[in-house]
Amino acid sequence: MNYFPWLTLIVVFPIAAGSLIFFLPHRGNKVTRGYTIYICVLELLLTTYAFCYNFQLDDPLIQLAEDYKWITFFEFDWRLGIDGLSIGPILLTGFITTLATLAARPVTLNSRLFHFLMLAMYSGQIGLFSSRDLLLFFIMWELELIPVYLLLSVWGGKKRLYSATKFILYTAGGSVFLLIGVLGIGLYGSNEPTLNLETLVNRSYPVALEIIFYIGFFIAFAVKLPIIPFHTWLPDTHGEAHYSTCMLLAGILLKMGAYGLIRINMELLPHAHSIFSPWFMIVGTVQIIYAASTSPGQRNLKKRIAYSSVSHMGFIILGIGSITDTGLNGAVLQIISHGLISAALFFLAGTSYDRIRFAYLDEMGGLAIPIPKIFTLFSILSMASLALPGMSGFVAELIVFFGIITSQKFFLMPKIVITFVMAIGMILTPIYSLSLLRQMFYGYKLFNAPNSYFFDSGPRELFVLISILLPVIGIGIYPDFVLSLSADKAEAIISNFFL
Repeated sequence: MNYFPWLTLIVVFPIAAGSLIFFLPHRGNKVTRGYTIYICVLELLLTTYAFCYNFQLDDPLIQLAEDYKWITFFEFDWRLGIDGLSIGPILLTGFITTLATLAARPVTLNSRLFHFLMLAMYSGQIGLFSSRDLLLFFIMWELELIPVYLLLSVWGGKKRLYSATKFILYTAGGSVFLLIGVLGIGLYGSNEPTLNLETLVNRSYPVALEIIFYIGFFIAFAVKLPIIPFHTWLPDTHGEAHYSTCMLLAGILLKMGAYGLIRINMELLPHAHSIFSPWFMIVGTVQIIYAASTSPGQRNLKKRIAYSSVSHMGFIILGIGSITDTGLNGAVLQIISHGLISAALFFLAGTSYDRIRFAYLDEMGGLAIPIPKIFTLFSILSMASLALPGMSGFVAELIVFFGIITSQKFFLMPKIVITFVMAIGMILTPIYSLSLLRQMFYGYKLFNAPNSYFFDSGPRELFVLISILLPVIGIGIYPDFVLSLSADKAEAIISNFFL
């Protein structure tokens, strides 16, 4: 038994260290920035150390568990613990947040508050992925909203207040359903209210009640992992946010919804999930096609990437709906892979905006000659996004395909139809990725413009991009990196469905 409270340290450290930012000497932004990056790297190393030495891969049960009494009146504990499902997202959070603080170098307005909010988000995300108590899960879910709202409304683009308000309305509206579901499940059936996830996994409900709970949780998570029709906050938010915020939004925030779907809807409410899984398949395929065909119509560069991200979330929905361990593993792999790729694409969009100060694609063109390094990396990462073999996106989508085809829940004909429609979606993906490259980098527009001299990317930007590119290629070549973490846990979740 491991008695050192690793997870509490990992969850509390960023926000505690971040609150010290306001006491730093205010000599420009250098001190603040250096301090924040130092905290992020330290936290990532702590997390990696704790997981390397205290986490057994072949054990699907909860590890590093901690349980401290918090509010005795309501049986509310500070319960943390991780398993194969949450270890991937936690490491992804650490990685992307560290790179996003590196990317936030151009932020000069009120930089102490900015970096504090980044660290507060960091704590909330890790707390969410490692909480083993439903109310704690909800608190961490809410802790995420305020930093994102402020990051949007202070450091965003021209329409930042509109998009920040839209974001807070959507997500807070979803959180109401989450809270109702949490309290409903916690107070149901027994004399003592219990919110402990371990005890709730073994509890069964009347089917009608379970469906009601399921729909409540589903709406909350569908807003976060935008499932059509709850996705409209996402393109606006991404179009206006500063690109380091975009990296956190696309890389981690969207994944909280997918994690919640697997962790609560699949684990706690398996009967309702098997009733709803055909709808998952339909919604997932519609989402892939819809977002992929809406994306080419966007003029704004970041909005186009945001729609591509909505389209890729469709694969996660399909993997969760297939009820096979293959499909679920594919969904987890897609969570990690899309987190990396979309963060890199948003970073590229932001850095090229810093160079040319144009946000709309029809104003761009001919950028390949003045900024060749950005062009090269943009091309490589667009290929990764359209699932080129050898990159992580390909492996994830392939495994989701296999999960659907081997699923015992569906008949042959629906499976053929779904696979066919998915294939059309995968054909639409290169269309918008490559047309984006064409509009930005080829042609003559900016190249002929006067004073068209831009700096190419510097060492900091190259470092951020290459450190995202390496795991993308690494997972594409050897996906067992991620699959070995989640395989046992996925099997354990799926075995509930076939008891």
